[in-house]
Amino acid sequence: MAKPEKVAAVTEIADSFRGASAAVLTEYRGLTVSQLTELRRSLGEGTQYAVVKNTLTKIAAEQAGIDGLDDLLVGPTAVAFVTGDPVEAAKGLRDFARANPALIVKGGIVEGKAMSADDIRKLADLESREVLLAKLAGALNGSLVKAVGLFAAPLSQAARLAAALRAKREAEAPAAQASTADASPAEASAE
Repeated sequence: MAKPEKVAAVTEIADSFRGASAAVLTEYRGLTVSQLTELRRSLGEGTQYAVVKNTLTKIAAEQAGIDGLDDLLVGPTAVAFVTGDPVEAAKGLRDFARANPALIVKGGIVEGKAMSADDIRKLADLESREVLLAKLAGALNGSLVKAVGLFAAPLSQAARLAAALRAKREAEAPAAQASTADASPAEASAE
């Protein structure tokens, strides 16, 4: 490969690192071309899966300001550059690796932090972003409903107290009028 071609390859890999929210390094030894194509499809549109040269990837990672990949760049390496949800990509890699044990997840970078293969597996066990956001919204909604009930309780108690006092006065008013009416003829005859 001529030097300008290597420079172009390094630039392309560095741009992929910069544009990705996550990059997962894998070893693909033993996978057929059709299996790699199937893997690319299973990762979805938000992930680009590329076979890379280790030395060029080391240089590109340095240019992109990424540390912690040198130990992972051993043997045949392919990188999943994730621009979408890292959890979904990790799940896709995990599921494909279960069906095809030749795929080995080495580790990677997620939002600038180096992650081991175990960390990537833990990431794959998380629920998707949408599910987590829905659970958070539900929890916040439940808390807000409780807060509304808590703040509304004194007002509703005051309203119930006022209604009870009004009902008591209305019940006492006819009795007071009746006793006044009964007392008037007696008072009149006493005079």
